Amino acid sequence: MNVGIIGSGTMGSGIAQVAATSGCKVKLYDTNQIALDKSKSVLEKVLSRLIEKGRIDTDEKLRIQTNISYINSLKDLADSNLTIEAIVENLEIKQRVFSELESYVADDCIIASNTSSLSIASIAASLKKPERCIGIHFFNPAPLMKLVEVIPAIQTSKEVLEKSVQTISEWKKVVAVAKDTPGFIVNRVARPFYGEALRIYEEGLADFATIDWSLKTLGGFRMGPFELMDFIGNDVNYTVTETVFTAFYFDPRYKPAFTQKRFAEAGYLGRKSGKGYYDYSEGATKPIPTENLELAQTIFDRVLVMLINEAADALFLKIASAEDIDTAMTKGVNYPKGLLAWADEKGIEWCVNTLDELYNEYHEDRYRCSPLLRKMNRENLKFF
Repeated sequence: MNVGIIGSGTMGSGIAQVAATSGCKVKLYDTNQIALDKSKSVLEKVLSRLIEKGRIDTDEKLRIQTNISYINSLKDLADSNLTIEAIVENLEIKQRVFSELESYVADDCIIASNTSSLSIASIAASLKKPERCIGIHFFNPAPLMKLVEVIPAIQTSKEVLEKSVQTISEWKKVVAVAKDTPGFIVNRVARPFYGEALRIYEEGLADFATIDWSLKTLGGFRMGPFELMDFIGNDVNYTVTETVFTAFYFDPRYKPAFTQKRFAEAGYLGRKSGKGYYDYSEGATKPIPTENLELAQTIFDRVLVMLINEAADALFLKIASAEDIDTAMTKGVNYPKGLLAWADEKGIEWCVNTLDELYNEYHEDRYRCSPLLRKMNRENLKFF
């Protein structure tokens, strides 16, 4: 298969590596020659490290490198069977690139976007053959993260969906098919992990370190929400939240936090800027959490039930199947358990009662319980 990748940044380069490793002939396109040179250099280092770890040998390294060519003309993608765009999250720019690309590739070439939050239907509308367009959303770093969300637009043909799922599966990725709605699965369902943690902080219930400690100690999360936001970048994470909030017609469940907005405005972006919710400068000491298990339980329960509620509502609105929702959260963001399976474990009645307690305390629509959870509680059902 001939695969074209548009954009040689971290994500585009990672997808190129995945496709090349699977035996595809890959053309990596970028208008910036410096970016292309950097991508080639980074791949050399990545593959050399894999040799050191015994994951591949020198022949495999050469095979992967030989499978990727670096180009700076869209016309060179003319022989592609599949193209995946991984450029800036700007709808107009993506539409412009797709429209030009379509004039070069064959009629049966699948044109995909790696967007994490933009409407696939809007991107597809820029094409003369919108039925060939689909969302194929990898997670960073693409070679390591198992999950890929595949998102058909309302215009996408059944054949293009089936071929896309088959191809990504052959690349040894776990596919979750999602409806074309804001945030798809992961970026929608994960919002409370950040949003509710920020709300708990803003209420003065606990500091960053204590909230992170609570989620890691009681929930088994690899990183706490503030550690993770610092890792992702406060600017990036805030923008995704703001995008989802706006796209859902300002539903209060997705309301951004002023704390994160101010941190982003101040340039406290996290690890990449040296300072975020934590100080990453040399010699800086990490704050000590308040190891109060009763407080930790309150924090954990509140964040978890909001995550479960979001996952349940995604199922209620047919965003994806229960299996794909849980797979997406465990394989896409490394959650210790699928949220719907976690709901079964905690008990649906516990979920409903905990949400109702929060709603009764705050009287905010943010804490409204999903109709699906209420129905399941009445009928004594489980997700699995």
